[in-house]
Amino acid sequence: MPGGTLTSTEIAVTPVLTRKHRRQFVELPWKLYRNDPNWVPPLRSNQAELLGFKAHPFHEIAEVQTFIAQRDGETVGRIAGILNHAHNKYYDTQIGFFGFFESIDDQRVADALFDAARAWFAERNITQLRGPANPSVNYECGLLIEGFDSPPTFMMTYNPPYYPTLIERAGFEKVHDLLAFFGHIDQLPAVQAKLKPLADMAQERAEATIRPMNPKRFREDVELFLDLYNRSLGHMWGFVPMTAGEVRALAKALRYLLIPELSLIAEVKGESVGVVLGLPDYNPRIKQIDGRLFPFGFWHLLHNKQGLKRVRVVSINVVPEYQRWGLGLSLMRDLVPKVIDLGIQEAEFSWVSEANTMACSGLRKGGAKLYKTYRMYDSVR
Repeated sequence: MPGGTLTSTEIAVTPVLTRKHRRQFVELPWKLYRNDPNWVPPLRSNQAELLGFKAHPFHEIAEVQTFIAQRDGETVGRIAGILNHAHNKYYDTQIGFFGFFESIDDQRVADALFDAARAWFAERNITQLRGPANPSVNYECGLLIEGFDSPPTFMMTYNPPYYPTLIERAGFEKVHDLLAFFGHIDQLPAVQAKLKPLADMAQERAEATIRPMNPKRFREDVELFLDLYNRSLGHMWGFVPMTAGEVRALAKALRYLLIPELSLIAEVKGESVGVVLGLPDYNPRIKQIDGRLFPFGFWHLLHNKQGLKRVRVVSINVVPEYQRWGLGLSLMRDLVPKVIDLGIQEAEFSWVSEANTMACSGLRKGGAKLYKTYRMYDSVR
């Protein structure tokens, strides 16, 4: 299907090339999830940027082609083919990613969408596919396979329970799982009692100091966090460093979303070596504004951030030369009283690679419960 329409019986899959197609692509989830109380709409403007419908620095390192599936004039599915050149260069490989997948519960629709994506990649001499990535592991990724009974937290994915079957029958199998753990405020005193002795010892040994992000130089501190993120995660499954443009764009967005007290930095001899980042769960408010930031959604989203009672602990990153010193424990020790002071009731730790056995073990020992699993798939045909 070189750039054209792929037709399977009554199902037509078309490349998204027009403004009308873009609107149909973006609006499909509102139809598919209209009766699902756990679905949270995406921020429409952010979705358009990540898809390439608006400017975003990710598209300086990647090619994205979107497709919609229609039957009898009705949009019934969508998919994006994502050729992430930065990933392929970093790993010296040639694979394509699929993302932003949505479909009615019909295997023919899913098969037609994946056939269209495969044909697009074949034109670029790529036969191996991986996903879902929306559009990469630095943003949102993974298919929910366990934990359908509650809404996702901010910047985590959600999908119906029938999606794993559609994707597996379309020729994919598990390559890696990403885990989300849940904790409640009631567990914090016991967690703090366990953390403090080890955390104190680690901090003293490293001669480290812990500080919150500085509101007066907030953008610089956010960029510092992202620099530590890039330096710390070279060993993480699927990791690709963000480009300078991506760092600037994400820093610009995060500066409005972060609460300084929930973002702590560890320093040794004046050098930043570690960070813990907690993001309030904005999803209940995103649902209220239906994903629209304008004209008044932005105010509703950010007004009284301290009124949000769930936090997502996105990342605990320590640069390689200090990763065995236990400074992650020191960061978590100092985060706990901040969480209590802000009146936060719940925390999600996500996502955690299934290969990160140390983090998984530590969270379980601290009382956190594994409650959602997200899966990355590789094609097998």
